[in-house]
Order: sequence, then C-alpha cells, then structure tokens
Amino acid sequence: QVQLVESGGGLVQAGGSLRLSCAASGRTFSIYTMGWFRRAPGKEREFVARINWIGDSPIYADSVKGRFTISRDNAKNTVYLQMNSLKPEDTAVYFCAAPALAYSGSSSPSSYQYWGQGTQVTVSS
Repeated sequence: QVQLVESGGGLVQAGGSLRLSCAASGRTFSIYTMGWFRRAPGKEREFVARINWIGDSPIYADSVKGRFTISRDNAKNTVYLQMNSLKPEDTAVYFCAAPALAYSGSSSPSSYQYWGQGTQVTVSS
C-alpha cells in the first residue's frame, strides 16, 4: 500500500523560507512523477509543482514560479518543496501526491491517486 507522509510545515513570517518533505513507501518510487498541491481556507485544492521520475523538468504554478523549487531523492524515496520568499497568500495545507500510472505526468489533481495527510504552512504578514 502506498503511503505518503509530509513534514516540514509551520509558521513563518512573510519573506521567510520553509522546506517540505514527503517520504513515500509501498511501491517503487523512482518511476513515478510526484506532485505538490495546496488547499487554502475556503478555496479549492490547487496545483503547486510536480517533478518527473528522473528528477528533471519541474513544472510550477505561475503563483510560485521563481520562489519554490521541487526536487527529489530517489535513493531516499523522498520529494521536497523548498519555499522561499513566502507570502501570506501561500498559507494553506500542503499535500504531496503520486499518480497511479508510472512514467506519467499531470498537473491535475484527478490524475493523482495517492495523497499524504497534509502539512500546514502559515505565513504571517
């Protein structure tokens, strides 16, 4: 059974940084795209970033481009989200997710079958 466990959330002032981690288990990690999504209070879940199974060609939402960096370590079965220059509008619960199909890539939440429990990120102004 696939399990995804996020960590690294917290409270930070605007302009600060946080690094989220997502540890995966239950299947071969290195052949699946991994994605990060977030859900702000009163809003729908939205795409943040994704990275392919090799670890190159990251894709970002326009709202985080230039501030966030997604990376992965296939030896550790872990994907990361480095968040810099955080803004109050980045406040949300952040989720990592994995698709059902290997060697596939999508920014749509409906393409992801497995989800972590989420980690809260709060950015104060």
